[in-house]
Amino acid sequence: MTTAASGGTFSAAAPQAGAGAPGAGTGKARLALVGTGARSEMYIRAVLTDHADVAELAGLSDVNSGRVEFYQRLIKEVGGGSVPAPLVFDPADLTSFIRSNGITRVIITTPDYTHADYVVQALHAGADVVVEKPLTIDAEGCRRINAAVAETGRNVVVTFNYRYSPRNSALKEVISSGVIGTVTSVDFTWVLDTVHGADYFRRWHRQKENSGGLLVHKASHHFDLVNWWIDDSPARVYASGGLRFYGSENAELRGLGERPERGTGDVVTNGTNDAKDGKDPFVLDLRDDPRLQALYLDTEHLDGYRRDQDVFSAGITIEDNLALVVDYDGGPTLSYSLNAHSPWEGYRVAINGTEGRAELEVVERAAVAGSNDSKNVLDPSATPVSEDDAVRANGERLVVQRHWEPAYEVPILNGAGSHGGGDSLLLSDLFNGPGEDPLGRPSGYVDGLRSVAVGIAGNESLATGQPVRISELGLGADLRRAAQ
Repeated sequence: MTTAASGGTFSAAAPQAGAGAPGAGTGKARLALVGTGARSEMYIRAVLTDHADVAELAGLSDVNSGRVEFYQRLIKEVGGGSVPAPLVFDPADLTSFIRSNGITRVIITTPDYTHADYVVQALHAGADVVVEKPLTIDAEGCRRINAAVAETGRNVVVTFNYRYSPRNSALKEVISSGVIGTVTSVDFTWVLDTVHGADYFRRWHRQKENSGGLLVHKASHHFDLVNWWIDDSPARVYASGGLRFYGSENAELRGLGERPERGTGDVVTNGTNDAKDGKDPFVLDLRDDPRLQALYLDTEHLDGYRRDQDVFSAGITIEDNLALVVDYDGGPTLSYSLNAHSPWEGYRVAINGTEGRAELEVVERAAVAGSNDSKNVLDPSATPVSEDDAVRANGERLVVQRHWEPAYEVPILNGAGSHGGGDSLLLSDLFNGPGEDPLGRPSGYVDGLRSVAVGIAGNESLATGQPVRISELGLGADLRRAAQ
């Protein structure tokens, strides 16, 4: 079994208490999945197809039985009737299910605020864990998980698929080669457009107590990239930002007028005058997407969760404009900004070194036409889109320039599938073991701590107006690279 600080793989060894459980001894890793929202489908399909030879889905669980039934139908469809149906269990019974059914690994794709509870339960029950980012949303969750890892010796993997995206791997290769010398600073800007960015303000993410805000939920991906790119650990964070576009107060200031409570319903008159067809571009009608309707609209009577809340309604407690300065143990400084209401989506990162500079620019979606435009996939990084506008083109470019020399472009070789083929590489590492990787893409438990530590410190800085040292947060672990 891999250590808690290393990249993880699926162990086929069943917990001792469940050695006699049905399916044990097949030589396959026995998996239980908790949380059957949209994100879980990637793992379910992987187990049923490319990795069926090494893993089997033994259990499926969610607080909403309707979403479980959705994936039961999908499993039957993809498996062609030849795959045994996973057992369904109550999330509250996770511990007993693990021990009674020989579960070796638990995959957690639940809302962020529940991660710590499920991770700790799974570890103490005798299973390893794969958890969607972020690891958890606050310092207390970090302490609890760290204690459980220390007590059990079991493995936790936080999945950072952005590392596997070819463009991000190419930048890592440039930095690791030493061509720009020793890294001195990083300038990183990420913009979410008014389809993808807006979506965080209509779902459960809109309340910081659920998600930790975008600094934790979304930006933990970005902070992990920086930590990995420069092979360093964050030490001090100063943050500034606020809710300046979405929410009821901003809508009132801009005179948007009366708005619907949710997007699914009668066509709403556009109060922003942004849509030529008269439809409000910020309205998400769940009936326009059969998958969203099946997962959320058709099941909301079971738990009351509304997936299509108005982004300009009251009750939003997360920020949509954020800026951070992060000092690193090794000396570099990161300047980071996030905007969640941009007209285009993508990012720009510049790595400054003692010998030169590397610049990566990515346009994932050049323009959007409204939440209900069938061309507008929710996340253009996962599902590439081809539409450009007259000025800005979708694409990516990595440029390196050494001191006293002309710039040159570094080719980026994309593969098939989402995130430029990165998701399939991530899943292969998870199910088959990472093997040798000179780029160190497989992430471990401490990587998850490092990434979320920046957002947790950032939230504390937002609350106090002061810079925050990560070592003073009491996360329960020493995150310095030299300490590993």
